[in-house]
Amino acid sequence: MKSITIKGSKRESVGKVATKALRNAGRVPSVLYGGGEPLHFSVPELDFSKLVYTPNAHTVEIILEDDSKINAILQDIQFHPLTDKILHADFYQLFEDKEISMNIPVKVEGAAPGVLNSGGVLSRNKRKLRVKAFPANLPDFIIADISTLELGSKIYTESLQTDTYSILHPDNTVVCQVRTSRASIIEEEVATEELEGAEGAAEGTAEGTAEGAADGGAEKEANSKE
Repeated sequence: MKSITIKGSKRESVGKVATKALRNAGRVPSVLYGGGEPLHFSVPELDFSKLVYTPNAHTVEIILEDDSKINAILQDIQFHPLTDKILHADFYQLFEDKEISMNIPVKVEGAAPGVLNSGGVLSRNKRKLRVKAFPANLPDFIIADISTLELGSKIYTESLQTDTYSILHPDNTVVCQVRTSRASIIEEEVATEELEGAEGAAEGTAEGTAEGAADGGAEKEANSKE
């Protein structure tokens, strides 16, 4: 998995005043967990641009003032509800011998016959999947090959499992599927209504003819008796 480098500075104070001063200076108060005592530091907000505003998954290399380097993942991030300014970030330290859980994007490949030939629509139920793996085995993305999907077919997480990582979802979780398009459903409903209307009209005509014949027969019988 690709790694993004950010530069951190250890925080001497973690109070509200110091935190506000950091934000006013364009820095994001951050905490690193997983390595014993939490490490409080700050990061320039611009360093988050390639890490946060992207659909891709990345690990992080935090470089501190003493040139020490720490590998981690972004675990949580808080935004201001009105301005979307980053208020706080939590990181979790990586160790090569410890598995880690992370959300990985799903990349669709191929062309579904159910879409090309049957007018279906590809529905992506899961754009990211939670996986567990050693840091070295974390994938950049998970590939879902849709080249065999016919109308009504689905891809489940069970078929995407590998030996290098575990997908932390039930095996019957639907990742993507080819469904009948709304336009096709409407066309089918209209055709059904028209068919039912035509059958109803035919039945009405037949009933009218039968009733007319019966009335005519009764009238003739009455006349003959007179």
